[in-house]
Amino acid sequence: MKLTYINHSGFALETDAYSVLFDYFRDTKGKTGYVHDVILTRPEPLYVLSSHFHPDHFSREIFEWKNQKENITYLLSRDILKHKRAAEGEAVFLRKGELFEDAHLYVRAFGSTDVGVSFLLRAEGKTIFHAGDLNNWHWKDEATEREVRMAEGNFLHELKYLKESCPHLHVAMFPVDPRIGSDFARGAEQLVDHFQVDIFVPMHFWGRADEVASFGPYAEGRSVRFTLLANAGESIEV
Repeated sequence: MKLTYINHSGFALETDAYSVLFDYFRDTKGKTGYVHDVILTRPEPLYVLSSHFHPDHFSREIFEWKNQKENITYLLSRDILKHKRAAEGEAVFLRKGELFEDAHLYVRAFGSTDVGVSFLLRAEGKTIFHAGDLNNWHWKDEATEREVRMAEGNFLHELKYLKESCPHLHVAMFPVDPRIGSDFARGAEQLVDHFQVDIFVPMHFWGRADEVASFGPYAEGRSVRFTLLANAGESIEV
C-alpha cells in the first residue's frame, strides 16, 4: 500500500484494488494536484472519508467528482449531515460505534474529543487509524487546571474505547498541533504509550513541520517508526 500526504489532515491510501481518501479539503497544489491527477484517474473504486464538518477537513467539492468517476463511495461523519453540509442520499453517514463493510474495506467510526469521529480501517490485512480531530486538546499554557484535567480525561476515555477493539495500529495518522503550546505532543505521546503503533504519521500541524519533528525521538523510543510527511505529495510504502 502507498500512503500519500495531501494537505493538513488529508491523506490518500492506494492499494491495487481500491483507493481511500481521508479528510480532503484541498489538493496538493490547491485546486489541482495528486488527488485530481492520480487518485481520480485510477479505474479502481475510491472511498472518500471525512471525519467532521470543519472546513479544514471537509469540502463539498468531493461530490463534484461523481461527474468524472462513477465508483466513489462517500463515508462521512454524521455531524456533516447534522450541520447541513451534505444531504441524505449523498453519502453513508457514520456516528461513533457504527460500521461500514463491503468486499474491499472495513471501516469503523470511533470517537473524537472535538466534533465528528475518528476512523479505523482494516485494509490489506493491516489496521489503519485516522484520528480526525481526536486529540488531547488541553491548551495547557492558557487553560485552567480543571480544563486540562477534563480534556485529558475525555481523551483517555476515547483511547480506552479504541484500544478495547484494536490495541495494535499498523499506521496511525494523528494530530500533532504546535498551536496547543508547550505540551503540544502530549496526546501523541499517550497514543504511542497505550498502543502498539508500527508507523506514526503526524498531521494537523499547520505547516510547522520543524516543531513536530521534535516528537520523533519519543516515538522511536517506543519502537515506533516516526514518519513525518512534511510536504504535500510526499509518500511512503506501508
